[in-house]
Amino acid sequence: MNIDALHYRTGEPVRVTLQEGFIAAIEPLDTELTLEERAELPMVAPGLVDLQINGYGGYDFNHPALGAEDVKKAVRAIWGEGVTGFYPTVITGAPYTILGAMRAIARACEEDEASAATIKGIHLEGPFLSPEDGPRGAHALEHIRPPDTALFDQWQEASGGRISIVTLSPEWEGSAEFIRHCVRWGVTISIGHTSADAAQIAGAVAAGARLSTHLGNGAHAMLPRHPNYLWAQLAADELWCTLIADGFHLPDEVLKVAMKVKGQRALLVSDAVALAGLAPGSYDTPVGGRVVLTPAGRLHLAGEPGLLAGSAQMLLRHIARLSAAGLASLPDAWDMASVHPAGFMALPAAPGLAAGAPADLALIRRTGPGGGGLALTALCQAGGWVYRRE
Repeated sequence: MNIDALHYRTGEPVRVTLQEGFIAAIEPLDTELTLEERAELPMVAPGLVDLQINGYGGYDFNHPALGAEDVKKAVRAIWGEGVTGFYPTVITGAPYTILGAMRAIARACEEDEASAATIKGIHLEGPFLSPEDGPRGAHALEHIRPPDTALFDQWQEASGGRISIVTLSPEWEGSAEFIRHCVRWGVTISIGHTSADAAQIAGAVAAGARLSTHLGNGAHAMLPRHPNYLWAQLAADELWCTLIADGFHLPDEVLKVAMKVKGQRALLVSDAVALAGLAPGSYDTPVGGRVVLTPAGRLHLAGEPGLLAGSAQMLLRHIARLSAAGLASLPDAWDMASVHPAGFMALPAAPGLAAGAPADLALIRRTGPGGGGLALTALCQAGGWVYRRE
């Protein structure tokens, strides 16, 4: 199969040849195109890889009644956002609720090839987080607990070994031992929802922590100028970081600083909740109660418009925002949500749009005033079309 499109990095017309699920060749188009013909071509880019999705389109990976069929349906809905690989995120909850989520996701992957191909692992965000207001965020205090290797092993077994990322706070005694235990499983440890001091963060890094979860969020409203846990994580060269660039979670100045410091180690995540992909309106949720999703895509508590109730924007929005704000070029912003997270997690898709790489490709177009938005035209996974825009 051949795909004629504009290369997302160069803007030049190319022909991408796919064979047996991989990119066989990428060559310049050998025909002269008129301006009109060129304008008709979409851009071709690597499929997006999201390290943190809590839910989408009404499907919640943390619902107590989550079943394998819900997971399968969520996977297919998420394809419509340009995502060819993601990590369903299971957050703080009762141990049996987390266990049920692990079993449901594992069963979906065992029964459904599409789910197995798209779900690259599971992100466990909690319950080993800070109990303090602010860093804890929306995580339920009654279920916050110190790191527990036996509990982790139980969940990992239920998941079929699919837990790939664990977000924790290293402020707990015994955190270093827990981190080393998880690293022996091949699990990536991420620091997040923390009130740890610099020494505790350094200890976590020494034990094997390699990531900061949505840096700048899940934090106290007021911090000492220095030292504080944000500086400590920014200064740790061993730590990559994920950022929520939806325009609501972090000011552009914070994004710019984090991207400057971390460079290609700064990754985008959606941290999307189940209301992502739904129409604007008021909704009742099990965690935040009554919430409002505005036409602009901001999700806030109904009684307190100043308080966010999660993220409702997927990576296409984050990429477009970074580009429109001049914080990154479109190709660089796209790589923050595709090849760089794939590389960090050592996925086969890490080479991106290159011969020999898996044929996980997104066809996209610029939209809106001045071309500041992005829209998905089609999505290809392992050389087959899994989504086409109607």
